[in-house]
Amino acid sequence: MDNKKLLPIVVTLLIAIIIIVSLSSSIFFTISPGEVGVIFRKFSGGLDKENIYREGFHVKSPWNTIYRYEIRENKVEEKIDVLDKNALTINIDITARFRPIPQRVGYIHERFGEGYVDKLVIPEVRSTVRKVMGQYSAEEIYSTKRAEIEALIKSESVKALGSEVNNIELVELLFRSIALPDQIKKAIEAKLQQEQEALAYQFRLEKEKSEAERKRIAAEGEARANDIINSSLTNELLKMRGIEATKELSNSENTKVIIVGNSKDGLPIILGDN
Repeated sequence: MDNKKLLPIVVTLLIAIIIIVSLSSSIFFTISPGEVGVIFRKFSGGLDKENIYREGFHVKSPWNTIYRYEIRENKVEEKIDVLDKNALTINIDITARFRPIPQRVGYIHERFGEGYVDKLVIPEVRSTVRKVMGQYSAEEIYSTKRAEIEALIKSESVKALGSEVNNIELVELLFRSIALPDQIKKAIEAKLQQEQEALAYQFRLEKEKSEAERKRIAAEGEARANDIINSSLTNELLKMRGIEATKELSNSENTKVIIVGNSKDGLPIILGDN
């Protein structure tokens, strides 16, 4: 082939290669493990909320924009000041573990953008904690209903964050600490100690009552048994038992007995040699 005819083709190829290389970062993209991507199509429909790019190598038009979202479990740690139902201030330290729902990332991006943690997750968790704890007293929050309150806050946060407009999966909500004003804390602890002492005292009373009842029942049983025995011990029965005992003694090789007349009740008098 004539070099003059080949030259335009080579130049065209070189230009194409240069253009592709210069635009490669705008055309080719990779979604890493633990990520998904959502695309904004500048000239054909805007944000594509339905089609999510999973991990791997992809190609797009250079004028379109890809937004990456991490779908691994994430966490925030917050210190929150709340008021109980009596308007006492309580300091709460919590940890919220969460992740965006992968197939709904487009909707998260449309409504909140890449700063969804600060715009959505933290405010929702704070609001739920304050709303729930405002229904309880400091004593209930600190001791008697703590597990119930934690479960309720988690349940309410799961519903709020996981709604169709928010699309966040709350994995876990953990309370690291609950701090009360010192005077309130001491008063609650003193009350709890008194309640424990009262319960211990009540337990001892109940135990003593049970023991007294047991002894009463045992004594009544023994008395009834004695009454039955006494009512059955007639003179004839006593004489018969005496005769039986005398016969058994007389049959023993090691016993020498002397029967001297009869006692006034008709039973023989038995004298042993020992």
